[in-house]
Amino acid sequence: MLAGVLRAISHSVPGQGLAALRFWGQSGERPGAWLAAADPVHLEARLDHLCLYALRGDDISRTDLRDLFDHLQKTLGDDERYTFARLGHFGYLHGHEPIATAAVSPEVVDGRAPDEFMPAGDHAVTHDHLLGETQMALHDHEVNQRRSLCGRRSVNSIWFWGGGIAPEKDALPIPPLFAHDPLFKGYWNSCTGLIDSWEGNFDDCLNKAADGFVAVVPDEIDYAQPEAMATCLENLRVILRRGDLRALTLLFRDGLKIEVEKKDAFRFWRKVSPLLMEAGNNA
Repeated sequence: MLAGVLRAISHSVPGQGLAALRFWGQSGERPGAWLAAADPVHLEARLDHLCLYALRGDDISRTDLRDLFDHLQKTLGDDERYTFARLGHFGYLHGHEPIATAAVSPEVVDGRAPDEFMPAGDHAVTHDHLLGETQMALHDHEVNQRRSLCGRRSVNSIWFWGGGIAPEKDALPIPPLFAHDPLFKGYWNSCTGLIDSWEGNFDDCLNKAADGFVAVVPDEIDYAQPEAMATCLENLRVILRRGDLRALTLLFRDGLKIEVEKKDAFRFWRKVSPLLMEAGNNA
């Protein structure tokens, strides 16, 4: 999602260091060393392949995540190689030497086979070795035993992604950001951009940034609250009708992109796409 937004506002997409940017957005401080995201996932064995399921914030408690990462640090942590750490709902791997990692988050891979997204080749040997050690360490952990008894997916693997070093802070022209998403906030921090919280409606954003802004609707609205998403879209439609926005670009996590200009309101001969008329199509 960050890559799509950056392209829409003509900013370059970082080639590495996404985990460091996310940490920066969470903590407010730029990490000076190499860092990779270490996010909990569930791997399900199918007949001929594995299927990955991302475990989002509401899928695993902070207490369980803390216990798992304390265990990983105790069993695998090494001051000369790796350090496992948790910050809020996210996990991190601090490496004294960089290793190959996936380029995308587990949300991108959710429900799909992970192989094509993982690092491959000779440079991935260290990653694969660490991944195997991590899976063995998690296998019989008491957190997973409790989750299995409750019918919940176990945390049987860690998805290492976005490895790299955060860019140096540089004052770049960028629209104000309204978001809670730490990855977006980290990138805006690196550009010394203005950051404010998402208050639940676009009128608030417009009142504070009449010349344009980027707003990131929280994940829980997109994934689990279709009524709230419908309210957000209606809010935008009213703003466009008033003429308070000249143009609007909507990006959705399923890949749908919609571009609307103020003048489109006068194109009354255009029919609404059947894609947008289907009640079950919740973007």
